[in-house]
Amino acid sequence: MVELPSDAVLVCIDMQTGFDNPAYGERNNPDMEATVAELLATWREGEKPIVHIRHDSQEPDSPLRSDKEGFAWKPEAVPEDGELVLTKRVNSGFIGTELESWLHENDYSTLVVCGLTTDHCVSTTTRMAENLGFEVYLVEDAVATFEREGVDGEHYSAEEMHRTALAHLNGEFAMVVESEHVNP
Repeated sequence: MVELPSDAVLVCIDMQTGFDNPAYGERNNPDMEATVAELLATWREGEKPIVHIRHDSQEPDSPLRSDKEGFAWKPEAVPEDGELVLTKRVNSGFIGTELESWLHENDYSTLVVCGLTTDHCVSTTTRMAENLGFEVYLVEDAVATFEREGVDGEHYSAEEMHRTALAHLNGEFAMVVESEHVNP
């Protein structure tokens, strides 16, 4: 069990229905939504702070645009009254949002990160959080990603992308943990 500091904030990134679009390809961790729902329930029960960040893509064909159905929250991660909701237009939850100032104003120094995708917005937000001086826990079974094609056309499975992204972050930008070991 990880002993989280009392100021730990759960940060849910891009839990949007647009990521259900088949154009993204195969995804790893099919239980991610259920795990995020469990984390949210635990944080809510303990009346701990929660932040929801979602992506408002500026790409014309993106399912994550605010004028598309995919901008909606996944049913397992719909924000409740009193939970901070932020909208970003880039990968980092810190750029163009009030996240950093809100954390400082409320004396929060620890983030517990979950959401989509491990190697894009979760990674970028995690890296920036650590660079800005926050302590970060990344919940490996509460994040997921998709298969990718390399610059040379080589195929990388979603699980390969996920594991590699976690390896890049662990120990340098975050402590990677499993949800069963994280309690607020």
